[in-house]
Amino acid sequence: MKDFFEAARLLLLDLASTLVFVVVFLLTHNTVLAVSLGMAIGVAQIAAQLIRRKPIAAMEWLSLFLVITAGGATLLTDDPRFILFKPSVIYVIVGIVMLKPGWMNRYLPAITQAVAADVAFIVGFVWAGLMFVSAAINAIAALSWSPATWAVVVPAFGILSKVVVFVFGFIALRLSTVRRLRAMPAGERETLLRTTGRYQQPSSLAEPV
Repeated sequence: MKDFFEAARLLLLDLASTLVFVVVFLLTHNTVLAVSLGMAIGVAQIAAQLIRRKPIAAMEWLSLFLVITAGGATLLTDDPRFILFKPSVIYVIVGIVMLKPGWMNRYLPAITQAVAADVAFIVGFVWAGLMFVSAAINAIAALSWSPATWAVVVPAFGILSKVVVFVFGFIALRLSTVRRLRAMPAGERETLLRTTGRYQQPSSLAEPV
């Protein structure tokens, strides 16, 4: 499940530069200062990766590009909606990637892939749907609401919705795997557990994912 946390980390880091912009803008009403700090956060995130010599994913480069272009557009027009709209672009791109059937399977334990791939298929599309809903909500908030309202609604919805989908998806995969394993003939179950490296673990039926 570490890949889920990595994806969540990237989304939260992307949102960080926007949140910095909103907070500074609300406190100072200085668009130039707020945009500059927001852009600085985006650049600093990439710089930190380079200094630590860690590979930089395409999404991180895209996020930096959007920070710079949206920040530049905001400075040119004095319209904060360009910065606030940026997360919608990220959400749409992530959602499109998540439309690939079975994209979750590579991130799941072998035992779950073997007996609950169809459930993972469904959960994957639920995640994609959440990304598109998040993009729509952020776009509406960015275009129609004040930065103050955006700062309350968008981060709260973004965090809460992802926690809910993650928890329910995890529970669905776990329960499905346990139920199907227990329904198997003993010999078939033992063979499957051996081939997936779970046979040595006494708690494997209780903790499949």
